[in-house]
Amino acid sequence: MEESERTSIDPQRKADHLCVLVHGLWGNPSHLAYLAESLREKHPVDELNILVAKSNSGTYTYDGIETGGERVTQEIETILQELERDGAPIKKISVIGYSLGGLIARYAIGLLHSKGWFEKIQPINFTTFATPHLGVRTPLRGYHSQLWNAFGSRTLSASGRQLFTIDTFRDTKRPILSVLADPDSIFIRALSRFKNRSLYANIINDRSAPYYTTAITATDPFVDLDAVTIRYLPKYSPIILDADRPVAPKASQEKQSFYTRLSSSSQGLLYRVPLYTALIALIPVATVVWTVNSGIQSFRSNKRIQVHEKGSGLDGYRIPLLLSNGTNTARGAMSGAFRRMNSTPGQDYLPESSGEETPNGATTPTTDKAPPDNSSSPLELKRTTSRKAEFPTLALSDAQFEMIRNLDEVGWEKHLVHIRDVGHTHAAIIVRMQKPGFEEGKVVVRHWLDEGFEM
Repeated sequence: MEESERTSIDPQRKADHLCVLVHGLWGNPSHLAYLAESLREKHPVDELNILVAKSNSGTYTYDGIETGGERVTQEIETILQELERDGAPIKKISVIGYSLGGLIARYAIGLLHSKGWFEKIQPINFTTFATPHLGVRTPLRGYHSQLWNAFGSRTLSASGRQLFTIDTFRDTKRPILSVLADPDSIFIRALSRFKNRSLYANIINDRSAPYYTTAITATDPFVDLDAVTIRYLPKYSPIILDADRPVAPKASQEKQSFYTRLSSSSQGLLYRVPLYTALIALIPVATVVWTVNSGIQSFRSNKRIQVHEKGSGLDGYRIPLLLSNGTNTARGAMSGAFRRMNSTPGQDYLPESSGEETPNGATTPTTDKAPPDNSSSPLELKRTTSRKAEFPTLALSDAQFEMIRNLDEVGWEKHLVHIRDVGHTHAAIIVRMQKPGFEEGKVVVRHWLDEGFEM
């Protein structure tokens, strides 16, 4: 993406609305080209200014949410100050984040809010696409999941530690994702100022950011699509699910015989033999290459972070992140203690309670609400963030359950996306590149422009 395409500012200085787009891990502005072009096609240059952030391009995304957020904030402030000097001050702002970019965007808006920008600029739309709001820790049992949680968290420098929630952010003694979701933080205060908050989450095959974390939920009804009935919005069928009633369990069907199930599983195994053979040969080599490259990139990332920390202009960003040190801080410390006690990888799902109903009467997997009682124990949090019996609760960490509660209390429009044409849907949801398999993502972008972006 050329510089002129990356920053699309009204030369006549008539537009008073700025939209900022933030890319994800290993990304660059070109990944957001389709979003930017579609946005421009619907809203001409004299209506909307567009900034596609570039300061975290490529391996700079290794440098962590805090560093990335400060860089993006500097980009935004530069544009705002430039337009203000030209007598064309921005009056409205929207921020859109893809993947890791959604977390970086949440950090950046906290800084903007703390510096008083939202007192003179109205926050309109905040949207994330396939953003891992709860991190990427795999809530599954088995050696492969344990290996991924341990290996992945140590191969992406600061960003890896933060995405797997094993970091300690500044003097909070908590992961940065927990701080981003703390009700007393500048980040939640900033998020709550936006007129519209929405997210788009793939229901299947997002191998970078699974459904539970992008949809901010403790349940996953889409593990077995044959067991549920999915309802779509007629105008966007069969891609965008109906947010009011997206899914329901199918009536129990007669169980297949043992021989039928054995035959089916045997055929599936035979079909996958060539794939498994290739993986056995490639995984050792790929692991060595990945580990060496990750070590090099982590070293470079640490150097960049040190340079960034010594840079000028950061004093305005080194501010108190929590606006009070009361109940929520104590609750956060307690949650951390429980998390350390339960650090041994557990099961896929939490055990069901003994026939009792949860206090939460949520009717869809996207509108789970937790009770307002801030004294809830971690176990209570787990049980009240899931639906009663239709779909079991994932074995998330205590910190993740608390993130769900806090983020849901802010309020989101949650749009669930069913992409089928590709085996890995993470890039398709925003049409990260032009390829035939990504056509379904264009429906997602159209829905966002029609239903989720307010001028």
